[in-house]
Amino acid sequence: MKRFKNLSLLTLFAAVMVFMAACGGGTSTDKTEGKTTTTKTEEKKELSGSLAISGSSAMQPLVAAAAEEFMAQNPKVDIQVQAGGSGTGLSQVAEGSVQIGNSDVFAEEKDGIPANQLVDHQVAVVGITAAVNPKVGIKDISKEDLIKVFTGKITNWKELGGKDQKIVLVNRPDSSGTRAVFNKLALDGATPAEGITEDSSNTVKKIINETDGAIGYLAFSYFTDDKVTPLSIDGVEATDENVQTGKFPVWAYEHSYTKGEPTELAKAFLDFMMSDDIQNNLLKQQGYLPVTKMQVERDAKGNVTNK
Repeated sequence: MKRFKNLSLLTLFAAVMVFMAACGGGTSTDKTEGKTTTTKTEEKKELSGSLAISGSSAMQPLVAAAAEEFMAQNPKVDIQVQAGGSGTGLSQVAEGSVQIGNSDVFAEEKDGIPANQLVDHQVAVVGITAAVNPKVGIKDISKEDLIKVFTGKITNWKELGGKDQKIVLVNRPDSSGTRAVFNKLALDGATPAEGITEDSSNTVKKIINETDGAIGYLAFSYFTDDKVTPLSIDGVEATDENVQTGKFPVWAYEHSYTKGEPTELAKAFLDFMMSDDIQNNLLKQQGYLPVTKMQVERDAKGNVTNK
């Protein structure tokens, strides 16, 4: 009987040891050639592939800078960012030739664009104002006079207290979202007179800087030096704060459209665009405003309401 009792205790002890070995103290182990290794947590999937992005030239500096940072963090990803205007970006993303189409305007505002097939990702806000050659001699203009300048009713800066210089208009093509925003909000829908037409904001800035008497319009992000002079409108300065509060009326959302829901890589990049690093740092460096800082909002019909 005593022997049976001892055998029972040994059997119980052996069972406990087997159980403890199986549990491993809560750690999964794998014995290979006498060595014990702990199983590692599965690492985050590495991104790879390419993205083609086109559209708004006002957005190009921001998106290109963000793409450089994204590619630095994801070496197997290649992103090509082209301009060409908002209309081009919307058309190309709709036809599937690019994965992301950048636009300064809502897709619903562009004729011929199947807006119902596109998904809107609002990644930033941009202010836009008239820009003049620094030698013109004015820094503020009324909206009424601004309309007269762009419709050809005022043709010399001396009529507005500036230099005795002929006014040279520098416009963007019809496909430009910057043009659409400026015409709608700064010119109250008036059709500009004929002038120099360029499809790149960089080229517009260069022409204004090199041409006496020139006036055009640019996003705030292009006013990083004194090569051109941004104009106040009706005494309201073209500043971020005035855009955020709704005091300065000429601004637009920066839209990144995808055809349907974005692919894995496109979604990862768009999420990166909305990250704290981009929204709180890069946007400011590039002259854009975070959507989250806006105290007003605007819909596709142009209606502005307080948040």
